[in-house]
Amino acid sequence: MSTLFDLTGKKALVTGASRGIGRAIALALAEAGADVALVTNQSSPAEIEQEITSLNRRAVVIKADLSEESRLPDVIAQTIGAFGKIDILVNNSGIIRRTPAAEHAAADWHDVLNVNLNAVFFLSQLAGREMIKQGSGKIINIASMLSFQGGINVPGYTASKHAVAGLTKALANEWASRGVQVNAIAPGYIETDNTEQLRGDPERSKQILERIPAGRWGQADDLKGPVVLLASAASDYMNGHVLCVDGGWMNR
Repeated sequence: MSTLFDLTGKKALVTGASRGIGRAIALALAEAGADVALVTNQSSPAEIEQEITSLNRRAVVIKADLSEESRLPDVIAQTIGAFGKIDILVNNSGIIRRTPAAEHAAADWHDVLNVNLNAVFFLSQLAGREMIKQGSGKIINIASMLSFQGGINVPGYTASKHAVAGLTKALANEWASRGVQVNAIAPGYIETDNTEQLRGDPERSKQILERIPAGRWGQADDLKGPVVLLASAASDYMNGHVLCVDGGWMNR
């Protein structure tokens, strides 16, 4: 492996790490050499933990509901307590509520913003303080195609993902000179729980596939290479970028 992409000795924290995109990201970082703290609200993410330890990397499970702001300092503290430092933060965890805007419940709006935006900011702030002190670090936010577009029936999710893109740029502006790179990945239409409803609608699924030049839904593993790029020395001069990994969706 080129040393540009080598994460040996790095300590990473990945939220929403037990399944889907988060699981693929956590595994990719471990495969590149990092030890990984896995944040999940599930009681037993044993599978991904075992996969990482089988690579002779350390895995630490942190159970937390990221919608509870009071829990966020402990997430960072547990990571540093286990590893001694934090080099990489991947803000992957997110939720979606599909309801027409006119009927979108206030509770749904607040739930989505709490997880998709507030937790991203406060975890970045907490990790960023540590990274600034050590003079290096990588923060990778998971944005969306709906960081650029409006979508249908997902006003809270769209608002949160537009905000994540803006927050990525704002933090990069402040921290790039301190050795901390903040970037984002905007996945396209990936086969995960969040897109199950879309994939189950034959008409909507057909419309989506017809727009994707690659001609297929993305897989979580399609995010592995991009996240290692943004977590590694290969991206040391990338700041505030939102990288689309979308099979060409945004080209159309």
